[in-house]
Amino acid sequence: MRYQLKIAGKHFKSLQQHLFPGDGMEAVAVVLCGRYERDGISILLTHKIELIPHDECNRDPNFVHWKTERIIPLLEQAEKQNLAILKIHSHPAGYLQFSKTDDESDNELFQSVFGWCDYDGVHASAVMLPDGKVFGRIFTPTMETFPIDKISIAGDTIRIIENETVIEDDFSLRTRQTFGDATYQKLKQMKIGIIGCSGTGSPTIEQLVRLGVGTIVIIDPDIVENKNLNRILNTTIDDAEKARLKTDVLYDTVNRIGLGTTVIKYGTNIYDSREALDDLITCDAICGCVDSVDGRHLMSQLTNFYLVPYFDIGVRLDADGSGGIKAITASIHYIQPGCSTLFSRKLYTSKRLADENLRRQSPEDFKELEKQGYVHNANVDRPAVISINMQISSMAVNELLNRLHPFKDETPENYAKVTMDYTGGCIMNEAENDFEQDTNSEKWVGRGDCRPFLRLMELQ
Repeated sequence: MRYQLKIAGKHFKSLQQHLFPGDGMEAVAVVLCGRYERDGISILLTHKIELIPHDECNRDPNFVHWKTERIIPLLEQAEKQNLAILKIHSHPAGYLQFSKTDDESDNELFQSVFGWCDYDGVHASAVMLPDGKVFGRIFTPTMETFPIDKISIAGDTIRIIENETVIEDDFSLRTRQTFGDATYQKLKQMKIGIIGCSGTGSPTIEQLVRLGVGTIVIIDPDIVENKNLNRILNTTIDDAEKARLKTDVLYDTVNRIGLGTTVIKYGTNIYDSREALDDLITCDAICGCVDSVDGRHLMSQLTNFYLVPYFDIGVRLDADGSGGIKAITASIHYIQPGCSTLFSRKLYTSKRLADENLRRQSPEDFKELEKQGYVHNANVDRPAVISINMQISSMAVNELLNRLHPFKDETPENYAKVTMDYTGGCIMNEAENDFEQDTNSEKWVGRGDCRPFLRLMELQ
């Protein structure tokens, strides 16, 4: 079994501020965690935090003692909803392992936790160091312990903490010179999902492969057609004539390039494949390269429930059909769990989502209501060209790199949305705190496995 811990960025900020108040003493918090358990992977996901007040603890530079009565409501909720308990405390002196005192207190706590919770899932203990590094261990119902193999933080920056194997490929020299060996090692170990393999998706795939990303998951239900040969990299007339799936073409391309990236492909709509959604859940980041509102909504739900950073890439080219261009705009939205969403940012409405769901689930009913003027003309085919798509795709990949290895003048939190107005000749960025927070997203952040899956009945 491989064990992982995912922490929402907003939770990490609260924990770090509480655990290191500046007095050099240990502090402690307890976190209610959602779960993902499937195919040899067990992931705990921060869902709700309880900061144990400093004045209720006996605090010292080398230990913290506290009364567990405060977490009884969390234990009751964990028992009721099959959630996990994570205890996390600080080591202000930077001690890099669990102490004997930690062993004793953890054994006492988790024996009580398993006494409360009949569900046989694991629970966990973790330590945060002054530099923000976190390490931890899993407790099983038999009180066996196992190290947490991977800890990731989905916030303004994307942090991934796991054992690294130093890799120096000849082709990666320029990448390592620009972003450093540590960033390249992260890329090599990352798993990134790309939803949509057309105009923005195919150049995004190309860049991630040549940056050395270890694994990519590509998803698209469509075939190559003559009309989209103008913008899908590595496709040919022969592919269009044979009506090949876009994912098959790009899968073959990446393997032919031979730079070591593993490709997992799904030639299906994401609503139709639980296997594809499971692969996305275990990704370190996801790039959405689709126009559909229902696809974007599903990705917003999945990335919030399972704490995956999400980059949404959109292009709008308004042409008059006779060679005239009215406007060219494009945007990159970075969505982090528990904060603002595409919905709260007004990218779509409930009505638009309902219309597109109807179109996907019942095309005939959609057409009838469209004739009567009751539904929005969802997902209209818009003109697209390779030069604009490649430019915004490159900007999106650089936004990903900036969150792994910040290099811009402003901090990453100021780039929650980047808009390129090509006809106006400007690039604008907006910060996370410029947007309305999504209370529904905050409520369900890190919830993980539940019924119905993602609270969407059609996925049950």
